[in-house]
Amino acid sequence: MAMKKAEMEEHRASYDCLMAEARLAERQGLYRKAVQSALEAWNHIDGMMQFEKRYGETQFESIPAIDLVLKYAPLLLDFETLDTLEELLKGYRRIERDTSDSLAERLQAARERIWDNHRLWDHLEQDPHARQDQLRACLGGDQDQWRAVAEAWEKMGLVARTPEGGSYRLALCTRLGEVVRAKCPSCGSAFEGSKALFLEPMGCPRCQATGLFVLLAAGAAP
Repeated sequence: MAMKKAEMEEHRASYDCLMAEARLAERQGLYRKAVQSALEAWNHIDGMMQFEKRYGETQFESIPAIDLVLKYAPLLLDFETLDTLEELLKGYRRIERDTSDSLAERLQAARERIWDNHRLWDHLEQDPHARQDQLRACLGGDQDQWRAVAEAWEKMGLVARTPEGGSYRLALCTRLGEVVRAKCPSCGSAFEGSKALFLEPMGCPRCQATGLFVLLAAGAAP
């Protein structure tokens, strides 16, 4: 949608403000808050890009607000945000067209990382004293990736890493018995249950589809 210069400037200013919030939260280790601020910045990407291309002659390799989400959504096991990104790219073709990065490919890679991270989470549930240096032997894949996820989860307060024999013992810190809300990825119906219940694919009581439910933040609308 074509905008006047003042509108584009307003969008750019709002985008910059929200990304400043996101980067501050990232530095503080508040990754979910960082993702939320980046998500809000998405409302201003189109106007920001129009302004920068027309008046700043900017060439975009990628979009920082999208980069941040693609980095942290897999760690947060956040399929819903990646679905939102897919809709954004469909609604604003300019984003994919005017960036040299392949956002569609990166989106697919992020979804694959979420499934990998679910496998790691399940492994840590099954083996509460898992060794970090044995993750590749147990799960396959790339050892460096498993280590990076374990280190990130430690910063997020989800995993405890205890030094042992040149490596670490890993243990989940989060309360899996905590009652949370989650919604069906197929019909969108929301239900309450223990966090552990929603960490594996399950059948929806309403539509009967089987899938990985999306955990909802406290106070979020279904």
